[in-house]
Amino acid sequence: MSHYASLPARPGQLVNPRPLGIALLLILLGAWYLATAVGSGQAALYVVGALLGVTLYHAAFGFTSAWRVFIADGRGAGLRAQMIMLAIGVALFFPALSAGELFGTPVRGLVSPAGTSVIVGAFIFGIGMQLGGGCASGTLYTVGGGSTRMVVTLVAFIAGSLIGTAHMPFWTSLPQLEPISVVKTLGLVPALALNWLVFALIAAVTIYVEKRRHGRLVGENLRPAHASPWLHGPWPLVAGAVALVLLNFATLALSGRPWGVTSAFALWGAKAASLLGVDVASWTYWSTKANAAALAAPVTQDVTSVMDFGIVLGAMLAAALAGRYAPVWRLPLRSLVAAVVGGLLLGYGARLAYGCNIGAYFSGIVSGSLHGWLWLVFAFIGNVLGTRLRPLFGLEVERVRPTAC
Repeated sequence: MSHYASLPARPGQLVNPRPLGIALLLILLGAWYLATAVGSGQAALYVVGALLGVTLYHAAFGFTSAWRVFIADGRGAGLRAQMIMLAIGVALFFPALSAGELFGTPVRGLVSPAGTSVIVGAFIFGIGMQLGGGCASGTLYTVGGGSTRMVVTLVAFIAGSLIGTAHMPFWTSLPQLEPISVVKTLGLVPALALNWLVFALIAAVTIYVEKRRHGRLVGENLRPAHASPWLHGPWPLVAGAVALVLLNFATLALSGRPWGVTSAFALWGAKAASLLGVDVASWTYWSTKANAAALAAPVTQDVTSVMDFGIVLGAMLAAALAGRYAPVWRLPLRSLVAAVVGGLLLGYGARLAYGCNIGAYFSGIVSGSLHGWLWLVFAFIGNVLGTRLRPLFGLEVERVRPTAC
């Protein structure tokens, strides 16, 4: 369910001024610090992260809820918005990746091996999405929006990511294909045509299922409109989809690769474990050149971490603008257990699958990576099981009430 539908605004209050001021101050100070200590590019990526947080919150663009309402109730508006996002994404990304540069900057896609680890990891991640209450980007933006339950999910997510790095040598030793890019394998035009065809087919299936279940296409959840909806929210899902893909493209232009989320969680977990005396630097995963460098460097030099911090603060800003920043500190025990279990599954699954709903699904597919499609299939299957498990933990499964004829 959208936070706009589920959370009442505070009476007589259009905005929450204190969290709004804090979020704005931290975004501005963070950008200034990064510009002086690391570089203007890192500061720009931090701001892009904040804009992603605003977009995710104001559009209520939840991958988890979109999949759940389709699985449980046949409503496909969220999935169709994702297909629009991906269709625009490949139109922007494929030409740049085919050329190998964008505005003179070398660029590369997130192309990873497709195999056993992706199948298992995506399935586990799919279950975790429904029990944890969010995906990777969803966890960050709901934490920023004031969800105390999702703080628990995030901590468990980080722990699961760290455990996943410890086990990666085993999983990568299992059968898998070499990284395959459909852009390089098929060529630019055939790759675009094939992807657009698949997106259209998925959208058509959601329309068929929705009309069969409800007799018509069900509109987005009714969300109370604000006097200034573009500033305060809520935004239409399609607007959110367009904004997300443009901001992902900005990430490609600024960092040389698409948007990712969960590698930072593994890094945070490894740094925390190191502080506690665990020799994670000796683990195979952290002994590679890139990962060893990230572990040794300040977290402010990690692009993904900086963007993740921006997402949290951007969502906090958006929630305050909407007058809905109101943390609830009392959590039912079953919901708390689900948050821990779901978070561990999310973190472990994301490492095995070379990414999450952002790094593997969104950015993987717009990178032309075969593993992105494999992730989509098995994460969806995991979501089916996760949706069935939600009532055991006292978690809601949203359904539209039938209307009288």
